[in-house]
Amino acid sequence: MKKNYSQTLLFILSIILVTACSTARKGTVVSAASYLPVSQDLYDTILHLDSIFFDAYNNCKLENCSAMISDDIEFYHDKGGLSTSKKDIMDGLRNNICGKVTRELVKGSIEVYPINNYGAVQIGLHKFHNNQEKPGTPSNTGKFIHTWQNKNREWKLTRIISLH
Repeated sequence: MKKNYSQTLLFILSIILVTACSTARKGTVVSAASYLPVSQDLYDTILHLDSIFFDAYNNCKLENCSAMISDDIEFYHDKGGLSTSKKDIMDGLRNNICGKVTRELVKGSIEVYPINNYGAVQIGLHKFHNNQEKPGTPSNTGKFIHTWQNKNREWKLTRIISLH
């Protein structure tokens, strides 16, 4: 019995060690080379929406950003917490982002998954550059998850999760 317990414990510790070593490389982007979109049309649609939203974000087109955000938005930020006020989010963009920060999508990082009778979930990596810093200043890569709702053929961001 003791030998069996020791072997099981050793096996579990080995799995934990292998997992920790394979994911602990800070700053390394792990590509999901095997990812294939369930629907290329949906993937292209969400990638296009992402580009429209963040062009507006990067260029202070706040009316365009607002039009793409649902009134019942939930924005989860790992450092800032939860915000459910579209007005507060838009005020934050106006006061803290506009002209000060630029978002860069990490090419090839986007995954899109359909949500039946709702829309889609977008998962990806991006960087935010502080425009007050010297050009070329390194930026950390963060992960994001966006939930897009397609209601009456109009796509809106309903949930945003931002992880740095």
